[in-house]
Amino acid sequence: QVQLVESGGGLVQAGGSLKLSCAASGRSFSSYAMGWFRQAPGKGRDFVAAINSNGGSTNYADSVKGRFTISRENAKNTVYLQMNSLKPEDTAVYYCAARSSNWYGVTAYDYNYWGQGTQVTVSS
Repeated sequence: QVQLVESGGGLVQAGGSLKLSCAASGRSFSSYAMGWFRQAPGKGRDFVAAINSNGGSTNYADSVKGRFTISRENAKNTVYLQMNSLKPEDTAVYYCAARSSNWYGVTAYDYNYWGQGTQVTVSS
């Protein structure tokens, strides 16, 4: 069992940056692949980024490539999402997710545990 708590969301102007954190409790964080997803009002939960269990491989949605960076610190049981050059269309609730596998997935169905989400709002 893994509990996930996101933090770091907020209101930022277009072109600005935010860094999201996701703290995990429970055992064996280093054996879980991790992902970030987002959900805008009236839309589905979309893949943003993922990282495998040892941090050696990452994947990004095309819409965020070159602007967002996912990373993890297994010693701190934490995964991060650095978001730069933010756009109004990045506005959404951002969710952290854990997958009981060393290898990440790119759909919400691939993940077993979810955080409560953190709101990111980008003003134009």
